[in-house]
Amino acid sequence: MMSGWIGAYERTPPWDIGHPQGVVIELHESGELTGRVLDVGCGTGENAIYIASKGSEVVGIDFTQRAIEIAQVKSFERNTDVEFLVGDVLELDYHFREAEFDAGLDSGLFHTLPDEERPLYVEQVARVLKPRALFFMLCFSVKQPGLTGPRRLSVREITESFQERFQINYIRDAVFESNVHDPGARGYLTSATRLALGRE
Repeated sequence: MMSGWIGAYERTPPWDIGHPQGVVIELHESGELTGRVLDVGCGTGENAIYIASKGSEVVGIDFTQRAIEIAQVKSFERNTDVEFLVGDVLELDYHFREAEFDAGLDSGLFHTLPDEERPLYVEQVARVLKPRALFFMLCFSVKQPGLTGPRRLSVREITESFQERFQINYIRDAVFESNVHDPGARGYLTSATRLALGRE
């Protein structure tokens, strides 16, 4: 799996569209995506750089060192202050304190994970978000035809994966922009609130 992600950045991968996802722009403009933001699976940083350019403090983390190197160059060239880290989303507790972020973003990572890694992903993301923080996830939906590209997710799968640690606010149809789908693939945008547990 690691070699596959590394190899993807030997050329421009399908998800590296050279600008932020339209839904990320919408989330900022609606006031939903604010505060200190964690972008998990940030790739080459387009979403993180956009959010930072609008005044938020942003940290981007990605498994692939080449992607982070490109993101850092972009951030410098565009005069934005984003902290980019190489790291595994399944080990967020290695990089961040508990309840460190006001909001979280996943644009195209969760739908690449195998079933057995989903619970750990949810737990790790919930751990670094503040109680009642908002989390947004953009993924391919079961409405996208064909077999190429990432795994398609259903509303039920998303709900069952996140319901232990998050309250689902909405799961709505969205466009997942890419270099191989015109005008984009059919996706879901999920908004979820991190539940406060125990004495939090």
